Amino acid sequence: MKASHRHSPFSLSGIGLTLLTAVLSACGSLDTLTTAASEPTFSPLSITVAHINDHHSQLEAFPDTTLTLDGAATRVDLGGFARVTSAFQRYAHRNDVIKLHAGDAITGTLYHTLFKGEADAALMNSVCFDAFALGNHEFDDGDAGLKVFLDHLRSGSCQTPVLAANVKPQIGTPLAASSSTDYLQPYTLKTINGVQVAIIGIDTKNKTTNSSRPLDTTVFEDEAEAAQRSIDELKIQGIRHFVLLTHQGYEADKALAAKLTDVDAIVGGDSHTLLGDFSALGLGSSGSYPARVSNKDGKTVCVVQAWEYSKAIGELNLYFNNRGETESCTGQASLLIGSSFKRQDNAGAWVAVDDAKRLQIIQALQGVPTVRVTEPDPVAALTLAGYSAQVNARKAETIGTASEALCLVRVPGESTNRSTGVPGCESANTLARGSDAAQIVAESFLAGSRAADIAIQNAGGVRMPVAAGTLSMNTAFTLLPFTNVLVELPLTGQQVIQVLEDAVAHHLDAGQSSGSHPYAAGLRWNLDMSQARGARFSKVQVRNRSTGLWAPIETARSYTVVTNDFIASGKDGYTTFGTVSATGKAVNNYLLYTQTLVDHVRARGTISRPAAGDYAHQSVVTAAGLTLP
Repeated sequence: MKASHRHSPFSLSGIGLTLLTAVLSACGSLDTLTTAASEPTFSPLSITVAHINDHHSQLEAFPDTTLTLDGAATRVDLGGFARVTSAFQRYAHRNDVIKLHAGDAITGTLYHTLFKGEADAALMNSVCFDAFALGNHEFDDGDAGLKVFLDHLRSGSCQTPVLAANVKPQIGTPLAASSSTDYLQPYTLKTINGVQVAIIGIDTKNKTTNSSRPLDTTVFEDEAEAAQRSIDELKIQGIRHFVLLTHQGYEADKALAAKLTDVDAIVGGDSHTLLGDFSALGLGSSGSYPARVSNKDGKTVCVVQAWEYSKAIGELNLYFNNRGETESCTGQASLLIGSSFKRQDNAGAWVAVDDAKRLQIIQALQGVPTVRVTEPDPVAALTLAGYSAQVNARKAETIGTASEALCLVRVPGESTNRSTGVPGCESANTLARGSDAAQIVAESFLAGSRAADIAIQNAGGVRMPVAAGTLSMNTAFTLLPFTNVLVELPLTGQQVIQVLEDAVAHHLDAGQSSGSHPYAAGLRWNLDMSQARGARFSKVQVRNRSTGLWAPIETARSYTVVTNDFIASGKDGYTTFGTVSATGKAVNNYLLYTQTLVDHVRARGTISRPAAGDYAHQSVVTAAGLTLP
């Protein structure tokens, strides 16, 4: 909701100013007034910001996640939204807490596929967030699909403000039937101990327009310009404390801070970043919690994020001094786990520990701030149960097995291991082969297209690692949660190479999402990301579908490429695909890409990692010049 305008506490009426000027002039003290007015004082203020981000319709816990607890490998139930609700309930009787969600609430599991945001909204309303910022995936089903989700969110009693200062839907479209603020507001105010704190929402501009499906008429403004405009507007109203609630990624948040005046803290999402020291749990992270950077004024800005998928909650403690500045910020992101534990017995089998050991582990964890033993909130669990029966019926359909783990990687050599906790994927992000999961998806596309010579899939469209064992419909719909279909395009060999260069340049040169990174079936290459665009790919080869033999790609020859309709349209940096599609030569075969994967797994029965020679990445040199094994 937008705050009403009011006079600054430091403004003076015309009469008062005349009298006060006369008195002070008589005393020779007008300069003193000017100095005091330029350096106002404020009441010191302490606030706690409790936050999550990127839950992506992941409402259930992740069972049998392996962590190091009390020095030993231990399997636990990790996260689940009912535990998130419990974690927020800790603050129920405090008046100094702001509860925030930094976007990407929907898209990712069958809960979204079947309920289109209804289940997510119901669980979010078990928390009653003080603000929710739009993420790029909120637009995956277009503005109309987002409206459906937001209608579910506002049907509860919480009436959570939905923030996006830089998103302007056109009047007469689903999000703005009569006003641009029908569903979205630029900011909201939270009063803490009599002091108003502004929360300003920012959504990532380029990623949403390039990697999602908003209406062409919905305007996404520059993030920094919209944020500063909102800050300046609120300063006129006498507001001094500013928290940005953003969905644009950790590095972008730090860069944004340096462009702005007066901002105090940035609570972010999008990059699924884990911050803090989790080494004792066997996990890496991307830096300290909170990160401390400087704004344009040279003042401290505290930047935080809280990982992903209902696994964790962040707690940021801010203290503002009497100059209204951030004097200190402390805090912690904490993983939310259950109170049952499994460890390996002498035969290597994972078995539940006895009660004595269970209590010992719980006691040992009481002094570990990076993890919280948390029971699910019973009301939230009951709400979830109302949806889970339908979901479980679909989840229970077995489609095959995986003989080994299929690890998830976006860019080979990236610092984040997106397969953390999946046995067999401990070093997946450090290997040249990259994503096993994306490879399998590409292979399924090629199998599903009778005409294609090559299949290409963007890394960001593949959403999870796959543990060895039984594969279900849930596996497929969580791995490929969107509503994409397969498209076949005729490309020359030279255009195929250009597609690959487009995809890598999108994240290396344009600074956009690493989800554009390409994977392929029937196509392989050597990649050197330390080179300039146009020189990164070498030894590009195509596999003959009939003979299985590999041969150098022929630049003048025509090949049929199958891919998903999203990148076929030129999204995610795939401009060459978009150019070809614009000529009308693309053929939509209307095969749902998730069903194509299901059919592929069912046809094979058991899937495993491709043979070494069939991986798209045959050798990789990172942007820093490191050759990967």
